[in-house]
Amino acid sequence: MSHLPTTPRTQAFRRKTRVSGEIEAIHAVVDQSLVAHLGFVQDGAPFVMPTNAWRVGDGLYFHFAINGRIAEALRQGGEVCATLSILDGLVMARSAMHHSVNYRSVMVFGRAQEIVDDREKHDALMVLVDKVHPGRAAQVRPPDDKELAATAVFRLPIAEATVKSRQGPPQDRADDLGLPVWGGVIPVRQVLGQPEPDQHVPAGLELT
Repeated sequence: MSHLPTTPRTQAFRRKTRVSGEIEAIHAVVDQSLVAHLGFVQDGAPFVMPTNAWRVGDGLYFHFAINGRIAEALRQGGEVCATLSILDGLVMARSAMHHSVNYRSVMVFGRAQEIVDDREKHDALMVLVDKVHPGRAAQVRPPDDKELAATAVFRLPIAEATVKSRQGPPQDRADDLGLPVWGGVIPVRQVLGQPEPDQHVPAGLELT
C-alpha cells in the first residue's frame, strides 16, 4: 500500500492537489521534523503542546514525564491530532494577498497507546537519540531503570494521516505582473550551527 485510505478527517475540500495520503511523503516529513504539536482535550478544554516526535516503522512516538498532564490525558484514550511542519520558503508576490509560504505538513489522527514494555520503551528512546544526531545512541550511556520508570512513551499509529504542501513561485494575477515589485521565493533552510562544548568536555574530544 503506497497511500493511506482517505477518511472524513483527511479528505481535502480545498486545494486538493496539495493534499495526499502518500505514505512515503508522510514519513519524509515526520522524519525531518524535530518538533510536533500534539492536540488533545482534557477536562473539556483543548490543549496543543509542542514536543519531540519521531517515527519507528508506521508509528509516531512521543515521550513525556510519567505523571505529566499529557501522559495522563493520553491514558484516558481520547482522540489526538499530531501536526508536524517544515517551512521551505517565503513566497513574495506583487500583491499583498498573494504572498504565501512554501511548506510541507502532516496531520496524524487517532488514539495513542502507551508503551509499557521496558525493552520496547528503551529501543524507541534510542531511535529518538539517533534522530537528533545520527549514531549518537551507540556513544552515550543508555537510560537506566530509574530513568525508564520516570518516562512515559506513547505510540500513535500513522494510519489516518495526510500530507499537505505548497511549492513553487507566487501565483500573481496577470494584471499585477507589470508592477515594479520583486516577486519570487526566499528559501528557508534549517541549518545546524557549530557545536559548542560544555565545560566538562576534555580537550581534543570532538562531536562525531
